[in-house]
Amino acid sequence: MADPKTCTEATAITDEHRRFEPFVGTFKARVRIWTGPGEPHVSTGVMTNTLDLGGRYLKQVYRGDAANGPFPGFEGRGFWGYNPVEQRYEGFWIDNASCVMQIDRGEVDASGTVWTMIGEMSDPQSGGTIRKRSVITLQDRNRHTMEMYIKPPQGDEFKVMEIRYERAS
Repeated sequence: MADPKTCTEATAITDEHRRFEPFVGTFKARVRIWTGPGEPHVSTGVMTNTLDLGGRYLKQVYRGDAANGPFPGFEGRGFWGYNPVEQRYEGFWIDNASCVMQIDRGEVDASGTVWTMIGEMSDPQSGGTIRKRSVITLQDRNRHTMEMYIKPPQGDEFKVMEIRYERAS
């Protein structure tokens, strides 16, 4: 039988959960995606973030502009949370560009402004998995960036995406 005190501690909102607060709101997004050598595809969209389930999770809803970028009409959803039992951040992302759920785990640096999230995702070309690293940097309460890198089974890690967010409201 679980110890009630331990269970209560595992459900408590902590300072780590409060680190989501600067991300709450509506942000304009400028997205750059590299699908190969050369210039990236550029698109724009809007990310709306809210605290959910009593402040335990950051809920993300993304809507891309319908006419531009490599994925017209792009939409995505995500959740970000802090797991006090394992003392790490966890998140997942789903979107209408694939049927692959992306799951990440990571930590924030000592300054509380740079999250490094590591995960794996299915590779539709090989049928295997690709290692993924996302770096989320909080510049201030109005601006943050997300950079995503992948490392295929054969080869070096490379940057595939960068999103610059600026508060809209």
